[in-house]
Amino acid sequence: MIKKTDRKAERQRRHVRVRRKISGTAECPRLCVFRSNSNLYVQVIDDVKGNTLATASTLDKEVKTKHSNKEAAKEVGALIAKRALEKNIKTVVFDRGGYIYHGVVKELAEAAREGGLEF
Repeated sequence: MIKKTDRKAERQRRHVRVRRKISGTAECPRLCVFRSNSNLYVQVIDDVKGNTLATASTLDKEVKTKHSNKEAAKEVGALIAKRALEKNIKTVVFDRGGYIYHGVVKELAEAAREGGLEF
């Protein structure tokens, strides 16, 4: 009998593996990505204090595309870069959240880099 793999559990397992190595500090916070079927969410997190420094998602008013696709990822990446630079955050560590660096996650990262974030 062939068992169907639980994709959510696999992603969470990958995310735990990545989080063992990656941690955000006040000088270099963590840029964390969460992708659902309908929306994209991005946070800049200081793990030492446990504070979220900046957020952006497809639910924000500034984002015109309200889906979880590449066009929305470009808009959200540019928006998070703008909000992080307003708070004097220039360098971050990228946490892809267990997702493969391809498609939506890749577009978001490239848009954040073009917006002025370094990682």
